[in-house]
Amino acid sequence: MTRYLRLIRIFTGATISAQLEYRANFLGAVLASLGEVGVALLGIAVLFGQPGTVSVGGYSFHQALLVVGFFMLTEGFISVFVQPNMSKIAEAVRTGSMDFTLLKPIDAQFNVSTRNLNVLRVTDILIGLGLIFYAASFLTVTLGGVLAAAVMYLSALVIVYCIWLALSTTAFWFVKTQNMSELFNGVFGAGRFPVTAFPVPVRAFLTFVVPIAFITTVPAQALTGGLSTLLALASPLVAAVLFVGSRLFWKKAVGSYTSASS
Repeated sequence: MTRYLRLIRIFTGATISAQLEYRANFLGAVLASLGEVGVALLGIAVLFGQPGTVSVGGYSFHQALLVVGFFMLTEGFISVFVQPNMSKIAEAVRTGSMDFTLLKPIDAQFNVSTRNLNVLRVTDILIGLGLIFYAASFLTVTLGGVLAAAVMYLSALVIVYCIWLALSTTAFWFVKTQNMSELFNGVFGAGRFPVTAFPVPVRAFLTFVVPIAFITTVPAQALTGGLSTLLALASPLVAAVLFVGSRLFWKKAVGSYTSASS
């Protein structure tokens, strides 16, 4: 464990040093973050801007804003930690550099998951945290709710990582996986809104087929004390199943890899 933590520190330091060479890009990243949060807030404003609308799907304005906060926080997690690594898998398979990754004396999945960061998009994380704290200040939040939300959101991050890993791992067979990643990004956009705001068929799809509800809505419910026992148990279970499944899928993909040069 100490060895892997040291590697993470080395990877992080190298990435930050490389990205700070292009400091002007930070302004572009900030503008991109503001654009993301602007689109999310615009959607909420449209929903609650109708005359006489005080709740949407059983959510008040500040409860819905809490969901937006978790959405932006997850966007930041994806932009900073997940996408910079997962997007490199297809390129490594296509060019044959995956050979060198598999030959290194560390776990290959760990290597491809932690080697790169995009620290320029850390503003997404800060904006998400700011929205969560702001919205929570208007709601009744208890210590138990905070702890439950932390557990639910940790499960949400595992779910996000596993989905991205599974989609990226298909590159061992199909090489071009950009379309699948874009498809997930499109579906994930629904996470800006409480899942109960959608019709029942869409709600079921976003809960049981693509578990977007577990990523943004469930942590928000946990923070305000409105989470059901069933969902509280289901979220860690879904995360555990996806983690094991994505790990086995990765092992199968690596086992079938024959190198670009063979």
